[in-house]
Amino acid sequence: MPTWVVIVVTIVVSLASAFGFLMLRCRGTGNPFGHHARWWAVTIIVITGAVATGAGLVVLAAGDHAIAACVGLILPSALWLGKAASLYASRVPEGLIALLMFPLQRLDDRMGDDMQEWCDERLRAAAKKPQWVSDAAEYYYHQVRDRLTDARARDQLARWQESIRHKINIVRLIGLDATPGQVEEALRYHPVTMDGRRYAVHDLDGLALRLMAEAENELYLFLAFVYRLGYHRLLIYPFRPEPGPQARRAPDGQPAGREQTAS
Repeated sequence: MPTWVVIVVTIVVSLASAFGFLMLRCRGTGNPFGHHARWWAVTIIVITGAVATGAGLVVLAAGDHAIAACVGLILPSALWLGKAASLYASRVPEGLIALLMFPLQRLDDRMGDDMQEWCDERLRAAAKKPQWVSDAAEYYYHQVRDRLTDARARDQLARWQESIRHKINIVRLIGLDATPGQVEEALRYHPVTMDGRRYAVHDLDGLALRLMAEAENELYLFLAFVYRLGYHRLLIYPFRPEPGPQARRAPDGQPAGREQTAS
């Protein structure tokens, strides 16, 4: 096999392997190719691929073509060493830890920025109305429920969705001028609001604000959990703004003006 073919194969294998190991490392953490994180992800892949290719070329110089390609495939697994170094710091030299962890830490930071931006955008859209918070939680839950293979993750999302719906129902009940007795009965309907000291009915307006804040916080936790599971493409709920009032039109199709009163 010509040497240049081995070099090309080693480069391709190194980059593909670096990409694969980076995706494995970030699984359950975030999206390494989000808006803020993608440049760090590309940098890590390129550096890892270059190091692996360089090592493969050293082996190639010794005359072993097969091992050169294998080095390009295996060496990117060192991406996992960055995670292992944080767990076994006492067994890894500090200089090596700093060298390995710096780009990976920057990647983790930027993935966190992407996740926060993603969650904030969806929370802002839903928080305009109490009912939208509940509807958003239900929509996102139904979008991912049937695709989750982890029963514990599905149960956790179901608990958040049910808690959000219950709290928003009480917020709406308070908005309908319910009596403290009615609100207290509704609070006792679900375990998450049965604590009478935490959810006192002597100040219904304050209780409504507290329940709304808790529902929004749980929706944020719900969204962050879903994002880390890999569902980065969920649409923003509600999908479009409410239509504004339509102008009254005159018979000729032109917008009608203000009616004139006879003087």
